[in-house]
Amino acid sequence: MTYVFAVLLGVTAGVLAGLLGVGGGIVFVPALTWLGLTQLHAEATSLLAIIPTVFVGVWRHHSYGTVRWRPAAVIGIASVGAAVGGAQVAESLPESTLRKLFAVLLLLTAFQIAWRARRQQP
Repeated sequence: MTYVFAVLLGVTAGVLAGLLGVGGGIVFVPALTWLGLTQLHAEATSLLAIIPTVFVGVWRHHSYGTVRWRPAAVIGIASVGAAVGGAQVAESLPESTLRKLFAVLLLLTAFQIAWRARRQQP
């Protein structure tokens, strides 16, 4: 992977994270698989790469008063054990199955966002 592409990928994910609250998995994983990483390596790399974005995004949103600390703490604590289990399951699945599951997640997320946006129009 070239450093220029890595910087562009980081900038894109940072803008999307700050603007829409997304970036890591939605941007990094498809881009990294396109660059030749396996699905498992792309997911693991994405988890590490998003850490600086998370810290800066939370810091900026906290300055605007938009972070809800208690729900974030509950979700974060609950997800720790599940992340360990999820990583173990991901490690045991075939690459093609893992890629299909990721695609289904993206499609369901897109459908849910589109459905909510359609319902909220006047």
